[in-house]
Amino acid sequence: MDYKNLLNEEQYNAAVCTEGPVMVSAGAGSGKTRLLTYRIAYLITERKVPANKILAITFTNKAAGEMKERIRKVAPDGEFVTVSTFHSFCARMLRTYASFIPGYKENFTIFSETDTAKIYKDLFKEMNIDDETTKSNFKHNISVIKNENMTIDEFTKVYDFDQNIDNFRRFYLKYQDTLKKNNAMDFDDLLVNFYNLISSNQDILDSIQNKYTYFSVDEFQDTNKLQYDIVKILASKTKNILIVGDEDQSIYGWRGANIDNIFNFTRDFPGAKIFKLEQNYRSTKKILDRANLIIKNNQNRLDKKLYTDNDEGSDVFYYTAMNESDEADFVVRTIARQHAAGTPYHEMAILMRLNALSRAFEEKLLTYNIPHIMYNGFKFFERAEIKNVLAYLTAIVNPDDDVSFVRIINFPKRGIGDTSIEKLKEIAMLNRTNIKSVVMNYEQEVLPKALKDKLKDLKNILTELEENISNMDMFEYIKFLLEKTKIIESFDQENEQEYERFLNVNSLVNSVREYAENNAGATIVDYLESVTLSSNMDEDNGEGVVIATVHGAKGLEFDTVFVVGCEEKIFPISRDSNDDLEEERRLMYVAITRAKKDLILTSSSSRFMYGKRDYPVKSRFLRELDLVVDRKINYSRPTYNNQYNDDFDDEYIPRDYNTDYSGYNNTYGFKKYGGNMNTIGSNNNQSFNYTFGKNTVSKQTVDASKIKLGAKVSHPKFGEGEIVEITPNSSNHTVKVKFVTVGEKMLSLDYAPIEFLD
Repeated sequence: MDYKNLLNEEQYNAAVCTEGPVMVSAGAGSGKTRLLTYRIAYLITERKVPANKILAITFTNKAAGEMKERIRKVAPDGEFVTVSTFHSFCARMLRTYASFIPGYKENFTIFSETDTAKIYKDLFKEMNIDDETTKSNFKHNISVIKNENMTIDEFTKVYDFDQNIDNFRRFYLKYQDTLKKNNAMDFDDLLVNFYNLISSNQDILDSIQNKYTYFSVDEFQDTNKLQYDIVKILASKTKNILIVGDEDQSIYGWRGANIDNIFNFTRDFPGAKIFKLEQNYRSTKKILDRANLIIKNNQNRLDKKLYTDNDEGSDVFYYTAMNESDEADFVVRTIARQHAAGTPYHEMAILMRLNALSRAFEEKLLTYNIPHIMYNGFKFFERAEIKNVLAYLTAIVNPDDDVSFVRIINFPKRGIGDTSIEKLKEIAMLNRTNIKSVVMNYEQEVLPKALKDKLKDLKNILTELEENISNMDMFEYIKFLLEKTKIIESFDQENEQEYERFLNVNSLVNSVREYAENNAGATIVDYLESVTLSSNMDEDNGEGVVIATVHGAKGLEFDTVFVVGCEEKIFPISRDSNDDLEEERRLMYVAITRAKKDLILTSSSSRFMYGKRDYPVKSRFLRELDLVVDRKINYSRPTYNNQYNDDFDDEYIPRDYNTDYSGYNNTYGFKKYGGNMNTIGSNNNQSFNYTFGKNTVSKQTVDASKIKLGAKVSHPKFGEGEIVEITPNSSNHTVKVKFVTVGEKMLSLDYAPIEFLD
């Protein structure tokens, strides 16, 4: 096999360096999987290493499966190479040596997250732990202990200042004892018990080290301390270990990944040879220029710079939107034009730091009848916290909906468990009534006093909500509901996942506000019906524009990438330390390097946040990317009126970024910017699939004579409707249509799939 022609020079040098420790810092799109595959093939074909002596560790079952298949195709006996995830490998070894693990048999069970959640729930009840923050902290601490390879004694010494530490110690010991009584391990225990096994039993370690003499570990930047400690022990005999990772793509610190493992490797394996894969095969030169610009601001990294032999490509574009609706409209209409120019929908992605931003984009994609999928996540109205808030609204307007009512009985947590809920269901069935009626008349039922006290609180909340539903407009009512139920207060905003749930609920409030503004006189029932119908129309056929968080998109690539919500407190999310900020910057780097041909970043100069309209500061990353100039910006409220015309055919008008919003003839001040602000409009001469200056892609032909108030139209998703408003002087023929099913929608007839009815 001609490895020199199959690999570039740096890949080849790393592949043939088989003896001793080797570290490869592999930049985004630099062919690390190719290197790993051919290095294993080289070991087998040239170094004559038996395939069953090679152990390759990766992070996901999918990645392991793909690597197995690649190795099988290029190496004789490749199917005998052990390619596995950390957890699968450790589980296999523990089955073999289970008799050496105190308290376990070889037929031990691996508990799923659902199984461990049940143990947590039972222990919290047994120990009378009701506080949700305490529960969350206890579960997090158990994960920290295991992933950081600590004992409970070591952990309690570090956190001895915490007044709850003794209680946590008891909880931890009870949790571990429960697992052992069930002859079960949780996922983290697979690694903990394997580490303890090989670190305390030399004979077993010798046996494994004799079986495997060559090691490789992929995605090394994502290893936690325990995983690193396992690798370090396994490779300590032969030291024939290759690690491949990219410190610039270490984005999982929140779940224990330790970027320092990459730097510790050279300390723990003296004389390790270091190679840098800097040639990128994915992106254009201009995209890589931006990627290099931003990541060089991080200090905790090796010095490497991506380059490519690919084309120069188009300038990176940045667009400042008027608000979140304008931002979504810009992105989705650009997608429509890209598709018309030949880019498949599945080659386009909308990436965001927080999935709470997705609603506006989902809605616009539906409006323009563009297929889309949520990658590694739920669509907006399918998210649990959203369904729970909507269930409150349903419980008020439709008391017979027991399914919705059950969702709210213990949301937010009020200590009403499954057993109590089942009791309420039984009473409702015996009385031939709904569960809400039982709660509202709980005094008449034979129930424990503790439960009655909790139901009293729920009844009082529901009574206030019922009394005010006819006294408030829709927007005020949803805010009133969140205040009375204390849903917002239930989210621990110091926890990133909880903060995202909080922002999701915030986005729901904005959804209600927009619906109320566009549908005068509409009721809560109308809104709920609109949500249900829109959700049912939003079919996922598995092939469409990808909407994803940046975390979810790691490892993927697309022709066109939109990075949206580039504002402080969103991207980057608020961070207290420099380490956290560097991880946010790595996230932006990952987002940028997903793009192969076209990269567009957006921000919004006003965004509905925390129940009110906010005017966020542009992300510092835009300045680092040289997409905005480093001058003081006036963030006062911009002035614009309904004559704002988002005309994609307009030439870009250069604006001095030192100027405030005034003096723009009552239109939105910051229009559309491409590339560096000093070269606005330069894309007109680039080989872009589309241009943002003079449009080279034909729009739909619209018969302007048919655009009249009262004109009947049909939309493939929304059904029939009527034009109720026409935006003056709109070259995109922007109208408001009132649909029978989903209410009023603003859309452009130049892009929306509308047919006029006779």
